[in-house]
Amino acid sequence: MAFVERVEVAGHIIDSLILAKVLDVILDAGADYRIVDVEIGRTSLDPSRAVLEVAAEDDDVLARLLDDLQVHGANRVAHSDARLAVADRDGVLPEGFYSTTNLPTEVRLSGRWVEVENPEMDCGLVVLPDGRVRTEPMHRVRAGDHVVVGNDGVRVRPLSKPRGATPFEFMTSEVSSEKPKDALVAEVAGRMRQAKARGAKVLAVCGPAVVHTGAAPHLARLVRHGWVDVLFAGNGFAAHDIESNVLGTSLGVRLASGDARAEGGHSNHLRVVNEVRRRGSIAAAVADGWLTGGVMFECVTHGVPFVLGGSVRDDGPLPDVHTDVVEAADAMRALLPAVGVALMLASTLHAIATGNLLPAGVEAYCVDINQAVVTKLADRGSHQALGIVTDVGLFLHTLADHLAPE
Repeated sequence: MAFVERVEVAGHIIDSLILAKVLDVILDAGADYRIVDVEIGRTSLDPSRAVLEVAAEDDDVLARLLDDLQVHGANRVAHSDARLAVADRDGVLPEGFYSTTNLPTEVRLSGRWVEVENPEMDCGLVVLPDGRVRTEPMHRVRAGDHVVVGNDGVRVRPLSKPRGATPFEFMTSEVSSEKPKDALVAEVAGRMRQAKARGAKVLAVCGPAVVHTGAAPHLARLVRHGWVDVLFAGNGFAAHDIESNVLGTSLGVRLASGDARAEGGHSNHLRVVNEVRRRGSIAAAVADGWLTGGVMFECVTHGVPFVLGGSVRDDGPLPDVHTDVVEAADAMRALLPAVGVALMLASTLHAIATGNLLPAGVEAYCVDINQAVVTKLADRGSHQALGIVTDVGLFLHTLADHLAPE
């Protein structure tokens, strides 16, 4: 006997290929489907809607399939109110908790759909005493919290692809190194202008290669001219940014000439980390005149908040680095409200960590010379991430010329 459930998917499901993805997910799971009803929008601005009857030979297979389909915005037609369970201890979600996506999500309470305030993937849904619903990471759940369990009474909305004739129509396909870089950088600059005009913030997530490629001065220029509002990075990025501005090297290599490693250059980053530790913070190193340039200098000088998340391989680290990764993630969460554009610049781990925290509505542009890095965000659930395969130095130089010519 087959187990059957009806699901509905609505929005720009045809041109965004959402319906095609939903059908692929069903077949890949070894299940079957029947299209019960479909309404196609008459124009490119009109939404479409499809109702599917999904059948699987096993109830558990069907349950897992419904979870997978919801990631693409396919929700069960028959909805009851969400089921709630009370957390019985701090830092532990009730068994069977609903695991979130980063898509816009609603929860049905007393017959009314309530918008989830802060969509974030891999969290639980906590219903507050005043009826609001928030996502909460596991470690922030407290005993007594009312948590949504199961899929009943939860629905998500799929993303729509960017509309209109823009270079980003190319980017709905697989990431390619052959896409028109100048046009894409100009489009990113335009999207940043639009974000700032509506009061949204721009986030830069940086890997050490931003410094190694000589791109840091261009990023510093963007910070100085007000185009970057928040910065996330690791100890390596900040250490090498400071090294390059104090000693003129990055990883001991002279950036001005590209000469081979300077004598004793392998220890240069340790020496600057040590001097910052002597002063107690990056801000103190700026205040006493020891650090006079670079991305971190501009962040301190112009009041741009930053989070440096540590790792087990860090040297030092700098005193500003969060060595507790849970604290680092919470510090990042605190700075994400109002972020409208995220630039992931030659970063893998920090970009993925940030992508895990961002709502799907935040435009994310992942820039890296390695095509595999660019695809990792989308592979891990950040469906809004768009990839630009290019040298980050060339990208930032061109972007800065568009936004902050000097």
